[in-house]
Amino acid sequence: MNVEDAMENIAIRADFISASLGNGIAKQQVLHGVSLGIAAGQWTSIVGPNGAGKSTLLRCLAGVLPHSGTVHLFGKPMQTLPQRERARQLAWLGQNETSADDLTVWDVAMLGRLPHQAWLAPPSAVDHAAVEQALRATQAWDWRCRPLGHLSGGERQRVLLARALAVQARVLLMDEPLANLDPPHQADWLAVVQALVKQGSTVVSVLHEISMALHAHQVVVMAQGQVTHQGASGEAATHEALINVFDRRIAIHALEGQWVALPR
Repeated sequence: MNVEDAMENIAIRADFISASLGNGIAKQQVLHGVSLGIAAGQWTSIVGPNGAGKSTLLRCLAGVLPHSGTVHLFGKPMQTLPQRERARQLAWLGQNETSADDLTVWDVAMLGRLPHQAWLAPPSAVDHAAVEQALRATQAWDWRCRPLGHLSGGERQRVLLARALAVQARVLLMDEPLANLDPPHQADWLAVVQALVKQGSTVVSVLHEISMALHAHQVVVMAQGQVTHQGASGEAATHEALINVFDRRIAIHALEGQWVALPR
């Protein structure tokens, strides 16, 4: 880890990230020279209107989308890390994630342990324990013998979250993890994230639910492929940036010790 990152305790540092989507004449630049640092051991939420580039940025941070600029993971250039080492340190849950519908819930969650297993080696006792812990944390343990294809959208999302948790990575990136989850299970997800951070993990999430995003330590506000603000979730400047990026169509209120975003 270089001196700068060690001093700032940065898990992920992105410098001058630009990225495009599409092919040929339909190719469109989505990110425009984005730079930011993600604090280690904290939860950072990325928010902004549709088309702001939130998911594209998260995919660049995860190393699953080509881009210009550099991304460092704990001070090391992402592209120099061996794939297995990167997979052990950084877990990724994307939008519309898929897995074979005929696999059981247990087998899907066990896929998260592949970075820790030798080639063709059977799962170890540690792997089994990690998968059980992840399935219980997402309330998916009772379905462990059911095929993934037999689950509802919300149930499937909880299993895919369990797969990411089973990696036991130092950093967990999640793109719209609350999709298809009802309010009680959104609350369960919040509890999982808070427990991960308490254990020292770093969590980065893209969320449309502004009130949920305001539970995070840090909020990154995006618009038109750029970061317009990054700051603590409780700061007045962060609230003002959120209100502005949504055309002042929301208001942020304090309610029972937490911040709530409501339509004006």
